Amino acid sequence: MIITRTPFRVSFFGGGSDFPAFYDEHGGAVLSTSIDKFCYITVRELPPFFDHKYRIRYTKREETNSILDINHPSVRACLQHMEVQEGLEVLHTSDIPAMSGIGSSSSFTVGLLNALHAYRDEKVSKSELCQGALHVEQAMLEENVGSQDQTAASYGGFNKITFKKNMQPLVSPVAIQRHRRVALENHLMLFFTRFSRVSDTIAKTQIEKTPALTSELSSMRAMVEQAIEILVNESNSLDQFGELMHDSWQIKRTLTEKITNPEIDGYYEKARAAGAIGGKLCGAGGGGFFMLFVPPEKQETVKKALHNLLHVPFNFDFGGTQVIYNSKY
Repeated sequence: MIITRTPFRVSFFGGGSDFPAFYDEHGGAVLSTSIDKFCYITVRELPPFFDHKYRIRYTKREETNSILDINHPSVRACLQHMEVQEGLEVLHTSDIPAMSGIGSSSSFTVGLLNALHAYRDEKVSKSELCQGALHVEQAMLEENVGSQDQTAASYGGFNKITFKKNMQPLVSPVAIQRHRRVALENHLMLFFTRFSRVSDTIAKTQIEKTPALTSELSSMRAMVEQAIEILVNESNSLDQFGELMHDSWQIKRTLTEKITNPEIDGYYEKARAAGAIGGKLCGAGGGGFFMLFVPPEKQETVKKALHNLLHVPFNFDFGGTQVIYNSKY
């Protein structure tokens, strides 16, 4: 039996520039971190006592004799990609609901690929896992996804990730002092809006509009370096990071009409009125998680203002995807 643990991520700046439709021509960059909320994948050999060869358990339960009959797209594609022949049971559990904007589908794919390699006693690098997940999601499944989620799930950490045509993502850890990083963590709040969304639909609309969004996406990409400069130069107030988040959200919310709505805008204005300096919807938008930059002394007031949302405390994670149990050893 193999169990992997793979982190989810929150992205601060540059989202949208990680789509091949943009970075193939203009180059892309994001500033993101993995967080201590995880996807767990268990893979084990299915004993030969059943009338099915594959048992898949997530929010649903599937039992099939053919990989092609598996409905879960990532499981089906990962097993095909790995050319699995033996009977397997795959179990998924998670700290966070699906379709919530923090990279859950890519964490699932990375975690499953990691588990399948471990099941075969194959050593695999984080780069190889990232490339495998990109191949599964973008080439095999032809999903409307960017390239940052697979990278963050594979590598973990607080990173600038750079994207260029025909190159694997370049992961550069952001070198800030520990006390500065802890201070940033202490200024961030995550709230679940309690409604999910289908990111593929939102992303498809944005991809189709990409040629007309070059200026906006370029501005959002440029904020990556501005944010790093704020963090690295300790003469800068951390509040500038929050202000930059606000500026980025004002651009992002105009990219398509599907990113926000009056209810989401209302939550954001309540948070700002209560003391939040900036914030954004995580991921493609449309629902899921709100991340807010709030001075610690204002956080209780913000929680009261958003009392009908679920506050989810979190910290940064630096391990990336890991095999946490292997019964062979």
